Amino acid sequence: MTVSHSQARASRQKSITPGTDEKRERILKVAERLFAAQGYTNTTLEQIVRELGVSKPFVYYYFHNKQEIFETLSWRPAVECFTTMDFSANDMRPAVVKVTEGLERLIRATIAHQPAAFFPYREPQVYRPEYLAAQKKLANHFYDRLCPLLEQGRRDGMLDFSETRITALAACSIPGFLYNWYRPDGRLAPDDMVRELSKLAWRVIGLRECPPA
Repeated sequence: MTVSHSQARASRQKSITPGTDEKRERILKVAERLFAAQGYTNTTLEQIVRELGVSKPFVYYYFHNKQEIFETLSWRPAVECFTTMDFSANDMRPAVVKVTEGLERLIRATIAHQPAAFFPYREPQVYRPEYLAAQKKLANHFYDRLCPLLEQGRRDGMLDFSETRITALAACSIPGFLYNWYRPDGRLAPDDMVRELSKLAWRVIGLRECPPA
């Protein structure tokens, strides 16, 4: 009887222990470094295996193929970035506070998860349609929360912009372009970079004054 990918994955998950998690993370860490340095196409499973000093079955126990490794690395930052506008229903702070905080969190998450956070910008052609559909669903979730907050902030007189969707896309494109030039060992430390880019994003949404505490 042929075992499906989902059945095989479920079987593996049943046997997950702290030790297996560490081994899985080790594979991801090595693969991330290789993908970042060489790109997806130029990185082979053989290279990943060689860098790890293990056999192919070791990697196949945790991942079906190179693409699954790449998508796993990309999915983590996608989830963290696209949930930065998720605020509790009990959070009664003004919309402008949530918007500015959410944009800052988005930028911080992008930097924290580099280089994997940059993979979708560098090599969008790699992903399967199923992955892209899931990523689009996450992105829609993000903008469905951001746009009403922007509009409320404008009604409150705290933000100044014209087209809501265009403004949202423009503000959020700032961390997206980081992949072209950001270097962790650059002149600005990560926290300083987050602050500078957040100020730029706040200008795009027409923030009238420093965000309230």
